Amino acid sequence: MLGSIGLPEDEERVYRVLVRLGSATAPEVARHLNLDAREAGRLLGSLENGGMVSRDVGQVGAYVVAPPRLAFGPALAAGRHALEQAESTVAALADEYRRSVAGQERAGLLEVVTGAEAIRNRFEQIQYGARHELHALVTVEPAVVREDEHEAEEHATARGVRYQVIIEQAALDRPSTTAELSAALGRTQMVRVAERVPCKLVVADRSTALMPLLRRDAGPADEPTSVVVRAPGTVEALLNLFEAVWRSARPLLLSASGEVEVEPQTEGPDETDLLLLSLMLTGLTDRAVAARLGLGLRTVQRRLQRLMEVAEVSTRMQLGWHAYERGWVRR
Repeated sequence: MLGSIGLPEDEERVYRVLVRLGSATAPEVARHLNLDAREAGRLLGSLENGGMVSRDVGQVGAYVVAPPRLAFGPALAAGRHALEQAESTVAALADEYRRSVAGQERAGLLEVVTGAEAIRNRFEQIQYGARHELHALVTVEPAVVREDEHEAEEHATARGVRYQVIIEQAALDRPSTTAELSAALGRTQMVRVAERVPCKLVVADRSTALMPLLRRDAGPADEPTSVVVRAPGTVEALLNLFEAVWRSARPLLLSASGEVEVEPQTEGPDETDLLLLSLMLTGLTDRAVAARLGLGLRTVQRRLQRLMEVAEVSTRMQLGWHAYERGWVRR
């Protein structure tokens, strides 16, 4: 019990015997503890040197204990002081640890990436790591990612990652854009075009975003620098920005001949939509409707999706009912 203040167990047993007996010689202590007399004498000598027992002046060779508070008081005080010092050290270490962890967490929320190659690698990592969806804003300025690099994108869509992409109107004038968009639409990506896109942006699974730090008009001498954002509040704000641009953008369609077309911006269904609804309500499959209208299969499916958004419904059965109710088709 007293080992915590430095008293060995065998010496504590001798001290306890003396407390019970009041006074005892080494042979008497040895008999009570089943010890060798010399071992008992050695232990008594050690206790005497520590000031915990003393010679009994009334009996030759006998020992008496020092009062416990006097015998162990200094050790207890030293122990309390050491414990207080240890507690103070642990508290200081805990504060330092919390600051360090908090700093690491904050550092992980924003990561600056400098250089075209580093940004390209991080963009690919984000796509390879995406599990559910990816939102992207594409500006007219030449991108860090080379135009012929679509392996990560193809890999993601093959895994079922849903892409929503908004491209700036002027980017359609780039020679390679049509082929890129045709491939993207063919991979069932949802693509819209806006007159102007505020900035380049990629958001994966609503948790990680990649966007440039420099302004759009940064000079060619400025090394490209982007930031990876994992701060939930900032990512949510960027997604709100994307959704605002998405609502005002016009869908891109893929015709049956493979041509990329910008869907006219109308609030309700256009003439093609009305024909599509009429054919759909006769029971034709999407593929048969596409063949009748000379549209691509994906274009038909996207038009139906947009009509469901306009009608604020979630199923085609509901869309058919709303089409009759709103007079889009004849009864």
